[in-house]
Amino acid sequence: MEDTAELERGRERYAARAWAKAHELLSGADRISPLDVDDLEALATCAYMLGHEREYLGLLERAHRAHRDAGNDARAARCAFWVGINLALSGEVGPASGWLGRARRLVDRAPGDGVERGYLLLPEVFEREAGGDLAGAAELAGEAAAIGERSGDADLFALAAHQQGHVLIRRNRVTDGLALLDEAMVAVTSGETSPIVSGIVYCGVILACQEAFDVRRAGEWTAALSRWCEDQPDLVAFTGRCRVHRAEIMQLHGAWVDALDEARRAEARSIEGKNLAAAGQSAYLQGEVHRLRGELAAAEEAYREASRYGREPQPGLALLRQAQGQPAAATGAIRRALAETADAGRRAPLLAAHAEISVERGDLAAAREACAELEEIAERRDGAMLVAIAASIRGAVDLAAGDAEAGLAASRRAARAWLDLEAPYEAARARISVGIACRALGDPDAAELELEAARRILDELGARVDLDRLESPVGHPPAAEGHGLTERELEVLRLVAAGRTNRNVASALVISEHTVARHLQNIFAKLGVSSRTAASAYAHEHDLA
Repeated sequence: MEDTAELERGRERYAARAWAKAHELLSGADRISPLDVDDLEALATCAYMLGHEREYLGLLERAHRAHRDAGNDARAARCAFWVGINLALSGEVGPASGWLGRARRLVDRAPGDGVERGYLLLPEVFEREAGGDLAGAAELAGEAAAIGERSGDADLFALAAHQQGHVLIRRNRVTDGLALLDEAMVAVTSGETSPIVSGIVYCGVILACQEAFDVRRAGEWTAALSRWCEDQPDLVAFTGRCRVHRAEIMQLHGAWVDALDEARRAEARSIEGKNLAAAGQSAYLQGEVHRLRGELAAAEEAYREASRYGREPQPGLALLRQAQGQPAAATGAIRRALAETADAGRRAPLLAAHAEISVERGDLAAAREACAELEEIAERRDGAMLVAIAASIRGAVDLAAGDAEAGLAASRRAARAWLDLEAPYEAARARISVGIACRALGDPDAAELELEAARRILDELGARVDLDRLESPVGHPPAAEGHGLTERELEVLRLVAAGRTNRNVASALVISEHTVARHLQNIFAKLGVSSRTAASAYAHEHDLA
């Protein structure tokens, strides 16, 4: 009687999504008397949601054997499918292939056209997509979604529809793709899907929205995912990815300190949940925030950490090299990354960085080429954020080419787009370009208003690198040859090497002591030194004093 009561309590806790307690009660009942197959699958789900991957696979294998012993080939095939998929995601190709092959054999043996045939189309969708056959992948995903719809299997429909939507976005059929993502999410948010499938679809849909550069949709579904995670306090699976998405939204909206904290928590939780892809994205995001704040050494370490997790640290690392005064390294890195990347959505941020780096190097031909391809991608995909990025780059390229009127028009479009997206940093950078164009067109009052507005926003954000640029009369100071220092940083270094205090330097250059301290931090990072004494010695050794 006591055993039965414990089992019932475990089932109740499972239904309430109290994963830790349900796991404890069901495991206890299983030790006393082996669970029946339905309870065994429930226990497996608890293990998965708690981040116990190996236990989850072991329990699924037990459930698979129990279904086969009972002659239920269809459900045995379903268990084999999930074992194979998870092994594939872990990189265990041989065992994954074996389990998926077993699932296919069982399905072929079963009578009729069961829903499991639809599930087994999904690995083929992934294979075709990875091989570049996007049309074939979309067609197969559509077949699987149709099977799920006909059979009333919400899990299969949501998995297949969201995958088909993702593939359509990659094929530049963005409107159709987003519609399918939304439809898949209706099944999830209405509670029709199982817990594991709900988490998979949540994360997959948000990633696809980001690839479509639809940040509003990504923000809406991220908020929904956050609520879903918060309703399950024990949850470990999916929570690392959820925190990454939240940090990305925070960064876009200018909450950089909060984004940095959330990204650190995301990294820790992703490691706990053995999600190295999410851990890599968390580290990369930390690098981005550090770079924007001028914390170059911290950015370098974060990008290296991202690489250790398997996340390509571009374009952030190339932009970091540019900020460090290493334009050749920046150009080489971004060109290499572009050469390896064929997908248009993934090329877009690389192209934007390539154009920005090329403009600063004075290579207008390369900048124009990158800008043209970026605009072509933006025209095909038509995401609000992608359009804003392309307009920002067009403005910078036109200004560098001396066409202030065209640069002004593009930069104003960019500023309006970024303001509409509630992206203060990007809006401020666009307004710098507006100010420079106004100055070139003979309107110094408008220029000062734009530059002052940008300066205030950048100061609030702590965007040190961009603030340093603003202190140059033209807004974009060149790096000193061979040392990577701006002209203002060279002035500070010379005064420090002459023995001046921060207060003396501030007075001589008519800037604040806080700004002097910020310049010194940048000088230390770029020269690879850690003190005023070492910086002074460097200045004397390299004839900069």
